[in-house]
Amino acid sequence: MAGETKNGRLAEKVAIVTGGASGFGAGIATQFVSEGAKVVIADLNSPGAEALAKTLGAQARAVRADVSMDADVKVLAEAAYGFGGRVDILVNNAGVGQGPQPLDGVAEAEFDRLFAVNAKSVFLTARHVVPAMKAAKAGVILNIASTGGVSPRPNLAWYNASKGWMIAATRAMAIELARFGVRVNAINPVAGDTPLLATFMGEDTPEARARILTTIPLRRLSTPDDIAAAAVFLCSDEASMITGVALEVDGGRCL
Repeated sequence: MAGETKNGRLAEKVAIVTGGASGFGAGIATQFVSEGAKVVIADLNSPGAEALAKTLGAQARAVRADVSMDADVKVLAEAAYGFGGRVDILVNNAGVGQGPQPLDGVAEAEFDRLFAVNAKSVFLTARHVVPAMKAAKAGVILNIASTGGVSPRPNLAWYNASKGWMIAATRAMAIELARFGVRVNAINPVAGDTPLLATFMGEDTPEARARILTTIPLRRLSTPDDIAAAAVFLCSDEASMITGVALEVDGGRCL
């Protein structure tokens, strides 16, 4: 069972993965456990998080959390410290998408939700995890942003902006936390074969997928395994000299 793995590039590390019940988050949580980490899977989808944790075994634990709420993030951090004694790695993966529509047609409530989950959550997790990382003079934070924050698609303006904020936050956090030995990086995935895909396309049809593929030089969508492989590297000691980077895992989309 994956949960029994003790060796690997993340051996003995303790990680939080937000939005970990499905999609990229589930891929990251699974690969982290296979590389030896203990992982707290945080998600609003409690049944999904519990099911994945059960599959991964004793090295994983599920916690229900709304990462846009300070009280929930506090409970999440306390659960992680209780599970592993510390937090070595924080992956801010939880995010919401936006249905394609003109920027002036987006409702205020939808805008608020985009920034509460995609941006404010990064602030809240930092509040509850960074102090201990500073004290330990070690730690890694990985933000899952998007190619949309670098090369925006039309009719996804505020989603793109929220991910651009995350990229800027990554760089700002990296320069401030470097003197404490804490590294901060981001990954910019291209459109992925995940539950969020239909949200961005408006409909999940072969025609809609074909249109997206024409914008990706390698002619395929990203997968949870693609993003997880990059996440393992950036969170491992192999990347000990890398901070402030937003790595595009995009099949050439931003070229």
